[in-house]
Amino acid sequence: MRDMIPAWVGDTLQPVEKLAAHLDGLRHKAVSVFVVQDGEVLIQQRAAGKYHTPGLWANTCCTHPHWDEDPRDCAVRRLEQELGLVGVDPVWKGQIEYRAEVGGGMVEHEVVDLFLAAPATRPALDLNPEEVQAVRWVSLEDLEAEAASAPEKFTPWLRIYLAEHKASVFGPA
Repeated sequence: MRDMIPAWVGDTLQPVEKLAAHLDGLRHKAVSVFVVQDGEVLIQQRAAGKYHTPGLWANTCCTHPHWDEDPRDCAVRRLEQELGLVGVDPVWKGQIEYRAEVGGGMVEHEVVDLFLAAPATRPALDLNPEEVQAVRWVSLEDLEAEAASAPEKFTPWLRIYLAEHKASVFGPA
């Protein structure tokens, strides 16, 4: 069941293989984390070998929980697996839903648990090259400006979060 993600098939939540969920455009559970420190957000550039949206910039961490995995536990697990990031405390900021084409005939139709982590100091990172090819810290204002001027460099979900759900993640504007 570890390779399966929670997806709705009709009205029933069922374990579904991740690639199948994306190819069929099934509504499924997801987790997104934003790490902020000293007025900047940590973003990641997805590894070139990812099966969708390779090389695009995304939020700090985004993933799918395993079947029956708690969303916060998933956030902590993937921060460590993708970025080598440990010792942060992701705070749940709410749940949103979006649908976006991500190329190759795939669709992300996600019900996302959003988390924000705000460590006191810049955390040490140890990037997993199969997941992440680069990271950088950027102010929210600069990130919004970059995503508006060069949207093709950013994942559809990051653009959606910035345009439609910024207050849910970062608080009132």
